[in-house]
Amino acid sequence: MVIIGCDFHPSGQQVYGIESESGEVVAEGWIAHGGKEVDQFYAALPAGAVVGVESSGNMLWFERKLAQYGHRLRIGDAAQIQAHEVRKQKHDRRSAELIARLLWEGTFPDLRWVPSLAERDLRQLLLHRDKLVRMRTQVKNQLQHIAMNQGQQKKRQLWSQGGRELLEKLPLEPWTARRRDDLLRWLDQLDQECASLDEAVEQAAAANAEARRLRTHPGIGPVISLAFVLTIGPITRFQRSRELVSYLGLNPSEQSSGERRRLGGISKQGNVFLRRLLIQGAQTAVRGDAELARQYRRLAAKKHRAVAKVMVARKLAVRMFWMQKTQQTYPELVRTRGSSSHPGVSKTVRLSERPASPQGPAVS
Repeated sequence: MVIIGCDFHPSGQQVYGIESESGEVVAEGWIAHGGKEVDQFYAALPAGAVVGVESSGNMLWFERKLAQYGHRLRIGDAAQIQAHEVRKQKHDRRSAELIARLLWEGTFPDLRWVPSLAERDLRQLLLHRDKLVRMRTQVKNQLQHIAMNQGQQKKRQLWSQGGRELLEKLPLEPWTARRRDDLLRWLDQLDQECASLDEAVEQAAAANAEARRLRTHPGIGPVISLAFVLTIGPITRFQRSRELVSYLGLNPSEQSSGERRRLGGISKQGNVFLRRLLIQGAQTAVRGDAELARQYRRLAAKKHRAVAKVMVARKLAVRMFWMQKTQQTYPELVRTRGSSSHPGVSKTVRLSERPASPQGPAVS
């Protein structure tokens, strides 16, 4: 069997091939993606070759190409692969050789989970919706500035029917009026596009059993629930909720040495998209959960509302972890006894079976 280490780039790839039995080098060189070199190289390999690459984007076509020729693709964790390189000399050939050697030695750090093509396609739905929603927000901000420059500070009322009429009747200079008219037209188009995408997300979330379970928690709608399922994958990848929190970048950064422990803001070393959705969902969750609302108000008064939102987002991630881990809905979870600020899950029973608490049920 032939083992191929591939250092993949958008314009081409550096390959380093070795024979699995002897470790002898059988292929080495640069393959451009523009012509037929990729097809010629992989078609000439014996079926069943193993090709290792670092995790990266823009390689869906390459996955399909390897499947077409009967080869096996293994995607590795880029950070762990580079951790095996001790020398400071890094170039494409050394990277490809490193991947091939790790495959040959049996120490290649495979990703724990690679989503299917259908799951990646649903991710595109969520990403496309997110981009359009952010574009719509930018358009609204520009219209707000136009209105404020004319002495009209309407805030949310600017998006009512009366606010729309006010915008259309503002006496503006020619180019400012042109900008206003274009922005209003784009806003109408984006509203229509976002509405159709929201409907598609709703249908996809309703068809997914795990997403339906997550939606039983206040503040978690079709977008967050579906994004969580498609981003996290099998919850068995994480042994503890702290691993999930770290995966999302919601864990604190730390610079500790000796007896001194120093914690900073959140690390932000994780999935940006899902982390942002959870922070946005925190604002809705505190309106539907009394315990979260109490903790949010306490931390907002002590620190800042932005810090409190991150705290709620972290708690949402922990709760969603346990909902997936225990296969239970939100009303079926109970927290362990102890501090109200550090809830966790020890077992699952129905809330109706628990004795009433003077503070009300608090679920985590």
